[in-house]
Formats: sequence, structure tokens, C-alpha cells
Amino acid sequence: MSKAFTKESDGEDLELDLDAKDDDSPASPAEQKNYITPGGADKLRNELKTLLHEQRPELVKVIQWAASNGDRSENADYIYGKRRLREIDRRIRFLTKRLEIAEIIDPAQQKSDRVLFGATVSVIDENGKSRTYCIVGIDETNVKLGHISWISPVGKALLQSKVGDTVTVHTPGGDEDWEIEDIEYKAILS
Repeated sequence: MSKAFTKESDGEDLELDLDAKDDDSPASPAEQKNYITPGGADKLRNELKTLLHEQRPELVKVIQWAASNGDRSENADYIYGKRRLREIDRRIRFLTKRLEIAEIIDPAQQKSDRVLFGATVSVIDENGKSRTYCIVGIDETNVKLGHISWISPVGKALLQSKVGDTVTVHTPGGDEDWEIEDIEYKAILS
């Protein structure tokens, strides 16, 4: 039977189910830690709060209004609203799971002469060009800002190195040798 001929309840199907499965949502392997900086955790919390307390309630109102207009099979507001609600619910479940397993590490509290999670690392590439990278969690990666994941190829190559060490980085253009110029532990700004 087509979904167009089934009756849906007017509110029950709009409740959030945090236990639903997300087959297409990204996830890290269970054995991996979800390290994250305090700023990264705050961004995830703020996004979750916005979804739960602003976007989702507004969308539920629109869907309820659209459902009250009658035939749902050709009601674009209703169909789009339900699709968008599923997307929001999927993102809420993802954020909730990521925050539950997060291990927050403050880079400003790290003390080491080696590159660890949260380090801001300056390197010199084979061409003498200086670059700076911040080693962050997978949920806060932003290549434009130089924020790279600790599990990325570049992040893995830099971890545990010291100032003066040369590391081999696997890039799309081939392997490159980079020299570690400086290592700092400070708050990472987004």
C-alpha cells in the first residue's frame, strides 16, 4: 500500500527517538577515542542546543500546520518538513553520541616537548615554506584554519615528534619531509 493511503498520527511521529539507528551517519571506530578541545565541545553543544530548542520546535509547528491542511501526499510543506525533521533528528542523535564519548583535552593545560593532541605545530616543508597546524579532534577539523585531525595522515605524521625532528608526510602529491620548527600549547581559536 502506498504511503499516500496510510494515516499518520498528528503528533506522535514528530517525537525525537534518540535510539534510532543512523545507517548513513559518519562515526568513528568504537576503539578510537573522541578527543576534542573545549572550544570544539562548546561548538557541538551549541549546535545541539540550537537544533533541540530552536530549529526542531519551529519545524514541528510547520509540519503540524501543513498536516492540518489536508491531503499530505501532495503537500510540499508537509513532505519537505518531514524530510528536514528526519535530517535534524539524525544530526541530534549524532551530536549526542559524539558528546557522550568525548574526552575534552584543554591544549593550554598540556605540557610536553613533543607534539600531542592540542599542539600548535609550525613546520618547514621541503620548499622552505612555513606552515602552522593545530592538532584537533575529528569533529572540529577545518583545513582552511589549519586545524587538522589527530587521526589524519598529517596529524599522525606530526604526533610524538619534537622540535628539530624531520617527519615524512604522505600528501596527494607524494611523500614530503617536513622539519618541526616550533611546538606550542595554547587555546585553539575557531
